[in-house]
Amino acid sequence: MTEGTRLRPVTEPDLDRLDEMFADPALIGEFNWGGFSDPGLWRRRFAENGLLTDDKSVLMVEAEGATAGFVSWERVRTGHTAYVHQIGISLLPAARGRGLGAAAQLLLARYLFAHSPGNRIQAATEAGNIAEQRSLEKAGFVREAVLKEHTFRDGAWRDEVLYRMLRSELPA
Repeated sequence: MTEGTRLRPVTEPDLDRLDEMFADPALIGEFNWGGFSDPGLWRRRFAENGLLTDDKSVLMVEAEGATAGFVSWERVRTGHTAYVHQIGISLLPAARGRGLGAAAQLLLARYLFAHSPGNRIQAATEAGNIAEQRSLEKAGFVREAVLKEHTFRDGAWRDEVLYRMLRSELPA
């Protein structure tokens, strides 16, 4: 994987970058753009919990000492006492196509398996997002299913591809 890639907690200066990304379709990326949203959301969540909770969290992706984007995860309940982690990623345009997504997603999987008893991590990406599918596969995720008309973006219902990694499948 890409040397020098690391994950770190969000700091207050990162909030400006997150605000910029979510206000500009070119920065957040075609597949992550869902329209304009509450501009104060990041700051309120950061003030409340630093964007790190048991249920929903964000870490910044750094490469070569510069911010490259962010990864996120949330716990999705699958039973009375069971859950999976659903992960996501968004990289800035300059960081795309360099293998940083695969590196960051593998780092996140290692982090989640090291710090929680969860046995499954999953990610869903739009069927047309071939680059993200390759990134997930390069990180060691396994394509599991196609979810028909699962997400709404840009005026249309779109298929998503579901990927998974079990604890026993984590690459060495």
